[in-house]
Amino acid sequence: MNQYIGLDVSMKETAISIRQDGKRIWRGKCASDPQLLAAVIRKRAPDAQRVVFETGPLSVWFYHALTAEGLPAICIDARHAKAALDMAANKTDANDADGLAHLAEVGFYREVRVKGFDSMLIRTLITARNQLLKMSLQMSNQIRGLMKTFGLVVPKGAGSVFERNVRDLLQGEEKLAHIIMPMLQAWRDIRHQTAKLSKELVAMAREDQRCRLLMSVPGVGTVTATAFAAAVEDPANFRNSRAVGAWVGLTPRRYQSGEVDRDGHISRRGDNQLRGLLYEAAAVILNRSRDTSNLRAWALELKERLGFKRTAVALARKLAVIMHAMLRTGELFDPHAGAPAVA
Repeated sequence: MNQYIGLDVSMKETAISIRQDGKRIWRGKCASDPQLLAAVIRKRAPDAQRVVFETGPLSVWFYHALTAEGLPAICIDARHAKAALDMAANKTDANDADGLAHLAEVGFYREVRVKGFDSMLIRTLITARNQLLKMSLQMSNQIRGLMKTFGLVVPKGAGSVFERNVRDLLQGEEKLAHIIMPMLQAWRDIRHQTAKLSKELVAMAREDQRCRLLMSVPGVGTVTATAFAAAVEDPANFRNSRAVGAWVGLTPRRYQSGEVDRDGHISRRGDNQLRGLLYEAAAVILNRSRDTSNLRAWALELKERLGFKRTAVALARKLAVIMHAMLRTGELFDPHAGAPAVA
């Protein structure tokens, strides 16, 4: 007899529910450890057909660990599951596990593609580097603000110029220097660690043929190329290149009911980080690039009609389509090719 398992995962404990022939046959709790969970499932449900859990902080680890244990693990979209789980009268971990087990039994769920560990390592590297960049900027702004209180206005400049300006202004200000210098040293350490992660990211991109291919697109640098390659993984994961734009959340929402039919803002679903990087690449093409590609010519013409923001979103979506097509075909960016349709 086939059994269907729902797991409501939390940091410490995981609620388990097992269904068979349309009814629950067992439920309980276990520590949130995939090996312990696998042992419980093998004991209570030897004929498990589906082991369903929602997307969350532990979903990548759980999926790969349970799959390695030989269990049919399935990670489903938490937004999709929420609509079904809200039908329960009371919100508890046990009831959520029951609801997930029910979804597993009837097959009413949307499975999520779980990235491999190599792709997650790249994503983690990019996220860590971005966080250090934000910390460096916040630290420098804090130093400027504190010194401004005492009439010491730090001139414009970044990097070594900023450090030199701060040190020059602190000459003769011993009491204030005792406060600012530790912050300046922390700022230097953050910049040093950021540079190390940046070098590691560049080295990773140089060794990856996909990243070198994507960096032939105007406005696409190391960070955007590696983030896109890690997110897409295999171009065959998408039925066509246009689907990537919707997957990243760069297509308009639509609401249709009766006589009402309207389009809204972009959905902003999917990978926030990748969507932001694609938008930045689009902004570079519009504002800083000097290439004569057909893509930029199309974008500049659209900018005259729609303005910068809407054009940048449309160009970001088009970049996602182009980059996926390049990964699928293995061809470099052709600046003279016609710009593909967005719709």
